[in-house]
Amino acid sequence: MSAQEYRHIVRIVGNDIPGERKILVGLTQIKGIGYNFATAILDSLKIDTNSNIGNLSDSEVQAIEKLISDPIGGNFPTWFLNRRKDIETGADLHLLTSDIPFTLRNDIERERITASWRGYRHLSGLKVRGQRTRTSGRKSGAVGVAKGGGQAAPVKKAADPAAAPAAAPAAAPAAADSSEKTE
Repeated sequence: MSAQEYRHIVRIVGNDIPGERKILVGLTQIKGIGYNFATAILDSLKIDTNSNIGNLSDSEVQAIEKLISDPIGGNFPTWFLNRRKDIETGADLHLLTSDIPFTLRNDIERERITASWRGYRHLSGLKVRGQRTRTSGRKSGAVGVAKGGGQAAPVKKAADPAAAPAAAPAAAPAAADSSEKTE
């Protein structure tokens, strides 16, 4: 390949990928595309996974973008997609880039509004999927019994030797008064 065909930055689905990266690693930089999905895309298009992404032709980049944007059209099974049976549309979708956190926020907000159990757990900042909370997940406030302060009880200091005889005669009359009351 000549130096004119090599591109230092390749733009796929709105992401700039450095040209020296391997194609497989470069595709996984796109949010929503993992290692398995990238491998399946390259296998279906019969593109070598070990070549650099800067050596791709324009037609190969467009074919990759088309397959990423419409994986169902590329005969990918529905279990390969990251959003099946969407709540709003009922369609099987594959979300990419900024659509993923946006959809996640909308799902959590819908659960809060419908006052579902999951919504309450999200609202309280607790674990949602049934995990135990007695000892783990204490980032947002302690759950369960709090531990002690970590210090032992204060120890009384010994009195000065000169002050000890002065305290003894003061205690003696108090002891004598209490013995008189008991008789």
